[in-house]
Amino acid sequence: MSQKVCMENVAVVLHDTRIPENIGAAARAAANMGVRQLILSAPRTLDMERVLKVATHSAAGLVENMTVCNTLSEALGAFNWIVGTTARLGGTRRVNSSPADLALELIPISLENRVAVLFGPEDRGLTNEDLQLCHDLVNIPTAGFSSLNLAQAVMVMCYELFKARTRAPEFHVPKLACRYELENMYEELKDTFARIHYVNHENPEHRLDKARSFLSRYRLRSREVSIIRGLCRQVARYGRKSYQDGVAAGAAGGPKIQETLSLMDLPDRRDVSK
Repeated sequence: MSQKVCMENVAVVLHDTRIPENIGAAARAAANMGVRQLILSAPRTLDMERVLKVATHSAAGLVENMTVCNTLSEALGAFNWIVGTTARLGGTRRVNSSPADLALELIPISLENRVAVLFGPEDRGLTNEDLQLCHDLVNIPTAGFSSLNLAQAVMVMCYELFKARTRAPEFHVPKLACRYELENMYEELKDTFARIHYVNHENPEHRLDKARSFLSRYRLRSREVSIIRGLCRQVARYGRKSYQDGVAAGAAGGPKIQETLSLMDLPDRRDVSK
C-alpha cells in the first residue's frame, strides 16, 4: 500500500510579500495542488480586490479563508515542521533536499504533523534570521539563472508534494513539538548559556545558532522539549542557590570572601568556552 503527503496538514506561508497579484497567483497554484491553508506573514500591501482578480474563482475560497499574521513567528508558531525555500546557497544555508526528495521525506511527517512551506519576499527571499525558524531548507534547481516568480516557486513545490508517492514507510513519525514550544526552549537555552559562560556575551546568537543547527537534526517531541527546558530551569535554580550559599558564607567569612563574591557578580567579560 502506498502513501502520499497529507495535503490537509500542509500550509503555504508567504512572508513579507510586496505585490498583491503575486498572492493571488500563489493561491491559485496552491489550490490547484490541493493545498487548503494559506497564511500571509507581514504582507506589505494587501489589496483583496487585486488578490482575488488573479486568484480566479477556483482559488477564491483559499484566499477568503487565509490567515494574516503580523510576524513570521506568529505565522509559524503552531506548525510542527517548517520547510524554508531559498535560491541562495552556501554559507549557513545548507540545503538538505530537492523538491522531489523533500516531498518523500514529508510523507510520514505530514500524517500527524502540521507542515508549513515558507516562501520569502519577491525581491530578496528569506533572510538568515527567517531560516532559523525552519527545520529543513529546499532549493528549486534551475539552469543557471535562478529567478523564479513567487507563484512559479509555489507551484513547483506544491506539485512535488501532490504527486509524491511511496510505499508505506517502515517508521512512524509521531506528533512533534510546534514552533512556539521550540522557540521557548531556545530562549531558555540562550539564558542558560549566558549563565554558565558558554557564549560570548557580545554575540550570544552565534552559539545559539549552532545549537539550533544541532537540535534541528532531531525531530523533537513536546516531552523532549520539556526535558531540555526542565534542565535549563534546574541549572538556573542551582546557580541561584550556589550564589545565595556563597553570600551566606561570605557574610560569615570576612572581607576576602565578600570581595570574591562581588567579582563573581560582575558582568561577564570573556567567553570561557573558547
